[in-house]
Amino acid sequence: MLHKLTNATLMTHSLRAYGLSHLEAQRQADCLVRTVQALLDQGVPATATALAYFVPGRIEVLGKHTDYAGGRSLTCAVERGICIIAVPGDGHSLHVTAIDKGETARLSLEADLEQQPGHWSHYARTVARRVARNFPDDLRGGHIALASTLPEASGMSSSSALVVGFFLALRDINNLDARHAYKENIQTCEDLAHYLGGIEGGWSIGMLAGDQGVGTFGGSEDHTAILCSEPGQLRCYRYAPTRFERAVPMPEGYVFAIGVSGVVAEKTGAVLASYNRAAQLATAASEVWRGATGSTAPHLAAVLAEPDFDLAEMRYLLRRAEASVPGVLDRFEQFYLEDQHVIPTALKSLATGDMDAFGACVAQSQEVAERWLGNQIPETMSLVREAKALGAVAASAFGAGFGGAVWAMVRAEEAAAFLESWEASYGRQYAHRMPPAAFFLERPGPAAFALGSD
Repeated sequence: MLHKLTNATLMTHSLRAYGLSHLEAQRQADCLVRTVQALLDQGVPATATALAYFVPGRIEVLGKHTDYAGGRSLTCAVERGICIIAVPGDGHSLHVTAIDKGETARLSLEADLEQQPGHWSHYARTVARRVARNFPDDLRGGHIALASTLPEASGMSSSSALVVGFFLALRDINNLDARHAYKENIQTCEDLAHYLGGIEGGWSIGMLAGDQGVGTFGGSEDHTAILCSEPGQLRCYRYAPTRFERAVPMPEGYVFAIGVSGVVAEKTGAVLASYNRAAQLATAASEVWRGATGSTAPHLAAVLAEPDFDLAEMRYLLRRAEASVPGVLDRFEQFYLEDQHVIPTALKSLATGDMDAFGACVAQSQEVAERWLGNQIPETMSLVREAKALGAVAASAFGAGFGGAVWAMVRAEEAAAFLESWEASYGRQYAHRMPPAAFFLERPGPAAFALGSD
């Protein structure tokens, strides 16, 4: 019942059982209690059946703009995220409350539900449309409230976490996983991540027909990290479709320091166009190869995997294509280096404990992102350089880019002092970004989970 979720001590104990550290379990328990209280204040009965979820953000350790081209990435979930409480109702109506914004959106589970790009409810509306399209019969709505401990539009996947959490709530309210269409198409957490990436991107998954998505040409890396992570692990996946490759433990004695630049990485307007251009160039590179060879490879990773793929020929073809598709060669070079060399070498370095070699791999990834991918800004580049100067073993910008955050891997016993110096240095150089810039420590955390229902 809803009132049973107001005991912060019991909630902290439950959250600890799923793998959150004590401090973060307390933070998320307080977040969940705030969310419950908002529903009670709206008049939702204290005795109502309630579903509770924690949906984390993520760190992309390596794999800059690789997932939608079928490449690999190395990720982990974090211990900050979105707390969601769902109370089933009758009919198709949904009341979705964003606690942090003090706003409620009223929408319906309809296949033609109107979108609102640029508004926080856009992602919830996208999920509602797709659920109504893919699972149209006897859908129930209700009240859904959410609050977040993630910095918004920071590159830590707050938007994808919203997509994941909203879908999990609708799935469980409606027992979608008992339906034939769900069981035929979604059987593993990787399948679910691929499907939810398709909700954002608009593509179809098996018999589950696509829709317009949220407007980004993205992949399923974020959803995979959110749904399939394990505490203490860095996990490598390939995409399109999502496939697990291997896991390595977080190096013992190290933590992530996160520096949020304060430059919004929201995918709207000019930033959306820049983000989508990176995807369009990856698609164009594979189209050049298909046009010249008759290949049917669907994306760049599949092109590279073909038995007759020739790197020198690919570079020749892309140089010729530069006149009509500027930047296509650089985009290919960035993908090739990140996917084929940086990530495999970094995994070997982590497995053997060679932190110097790992740091060199990360530095190479950051360099080619600045030089060839073009998604870096002065603030994130400065954060990387200063982190290295302060002693981080490795540091990189992550996420879509064009704003967002940087991770730095530092020794746990030095982390507090490092974080203080890092923040002070950034504040001196970019005082106008303080706030909303933020600095905090993170460890690889658990995947999204439900705390149960009654």
